[in-house]
Amino acid sequence: MPLHHLKTLRDRLKTSRAGAGETPVTFADSNPVFEIVALGVRSGVADGNLSSYLIRPLGTNEAVICDAGTLGHGLKRAEARGVLNDIPIMPDSALSRAGHVLKQTVRAYLISHAHLDHVAGLVLSSPEDTPKPIYALPETNALLAEHLFNGRIWGAMGDKGPEPRIGKYSYKDMEAGESQNIEGSGLEITAWPLSHASTTSTAFLIQHHGRAILYMGDTQADQPDGPQNLHELWEAIAPLVRDKKLHTIIMGVTYPDEQPDNALCGQLRPKDLLQSLRDLGHVCGGRHHIRGLRVLVGHVKETFHEGSNPVQHLYRELQDGNDIGIHFMMAEQSARYLV
Repeated sequence: MPLHHLKTLRDRLKTSRAGAGETPVTFADSNPVFEIVALGVRSGVADGNLSSYLIRPLGTNEAVICDAGTLGHGLKRAEARGVLNDIPIMPDSALSRAGHVLKQTVRAYLISHAHLDHVAGLVLSSPEDTPKPIYALPETNALLAEHLFNGRIWGAMGDKGPEPRIGKYSYKDMEAGESQNIEGSGLEITAWPLSHASTTSTAFLIQHHGRAILYMGDTQADQPDGPQNLHELWEAIAPLVRDKKLHTIIMGVTYPDEQPDNALCGQLRPKDLLQSLRDLGHVCGGRHHIRGLRVLVGHVKETFHEGSNPVQHLYRELQDGNDIGIHFMMAEQSARYLV
């Protein structure tokens, strides 16, 4: 992106609070509609940096959280870095900016599946949270209600499950491929199932004024003898990609290409992601339709191996096989992307 565009955008997005300075930007499109704040981006042993993304239409005080592996800690880190400065808050509020975002700006949670690295932050932050809906496929909401917010593992925070219930969260079951409007916002969401080991994960399409972002929970590659969930997802979103209304996908790549097929645990390698994106290009009617498509890559597995840099290694593998012109960005915690 030309530097003069970035400077103009940063000047436009300075916070109105006196003395607070500029709001940092990691990436900025020349004509952005959405803000993505990466609250957590990894998997594995990085328990303070697990999958969680705040998505907000620019110029609004309405956001959703896509997965919540790291939530409160992620918001505090984002506040410390200054990336929440552009979010309007009530003057003279007794809350920190992170607290205001959690309690007032976030209108809903979109939970892809109930694995702990995607919901731990939701659980731990729930006592400080305000009432909100949790949008998910029925299987995911049932797991949250029966096995997590059940009064034994944690308080019964939802409006379903074992009694007595606190009822702070309302479970909103979604039907695959059917759009819903998020209460109290101008956001429209649609969910599709993804295959992920022994559970069902979810892809969420988030739309605002004709523009869209696709957030994908953990997924494995389509298998010849199994469900074709990725291919069916690509068929559903292809019109938006062709019409240049969908420019950004958030999805995970967990293991390097040398990881054996029988040790993937329902995840993707760079070569799996690239092959699936080639299929998206085919579904769209040609690879030229996906040239320049941005893919924000997270969920890289953190390990205890000394001296290793798995993020850099997976990025090299993605770029080495990138014969379709995808713009890959490796997600960084507390980074802010304007798309």
